[in-house]
Amino acid sequence: MIVRMAERVIAACDGASKGNPGPAGWAWVIADATGTPVAWEAGPLGKATNNVAELTALERLLAAVEPGVPLEIRMDSQYAMKAVTSWLPGWKRNGWKTAAGKPVANQDLVVRIDELLEGREVDFRYVPAHQVGGDPLNDFADRAASQAAFVQEPAGSKQGSPEPPPSSGGKKAASPKKRTSAASSSRTLKAKFPGRCRCGRPYAAGATIAKNPDGWGHPECRTEA
Repeated sequence: MIVRMAERVIAACDGASKGNPGPAGWAWVIADATGTPVAWEAGPLGKATNNVAELTALERLLAAVEPGVPLEIRMDSQYAMKAVTSWLPGWKRNGWKTAAGKPVANQDLVVRIDELLEGREVDFRYVPAHQVGGDPLNDFADRAASQAAFVQEPAGSKQGSPEPPPSSGGKKAASPKKRTSAASSSRTLKAKFPGRCRCGRPYAAGATIAKNPDGWGHPECRTEA
């Protein structure tokens, strides 16, 4: 899909991995002047990491919009944003090596994004994920990426796909009896690092997490699996 628009375009992109690595997907969405989504696309990645999914989403968005169209891109991935706005120049100078002399992770995607950014007017904007009253375009892209990761099928406005379903944040937790059993309580702990649950929502360092069938995440998502 190539988006042809004469004026500045506001867009969002996001990636999801259910297990990190695990079933992954990517998505982007473009809005009109009122903020209403007018074009979107999502696709599966098989088994991949969150970082690969996030970079792929950005690469697919840039490839879908004509180079002459100014872009504002909203993202909730600090890694993907810093990779292309802060770290990329140094990586290129060092022959695609990090400051520690190691090969740049996901180099093929970063190189492709660098090529797509050449000569373009792009304003990157970080938006926190999964916030009450947060950015609606980011939420749309997040839901579309999560759906693609779960079902491993492409979707989008060009295909006539319906809007991606609401996130699982509103699901009811399992009954207390199931959640407080000895077997389950022994498998909960405090996260040492931030991460992303199988439901697509992130968790912060220090949050209570549990072992899910495909990785660590929210205890309620384990009981719903």
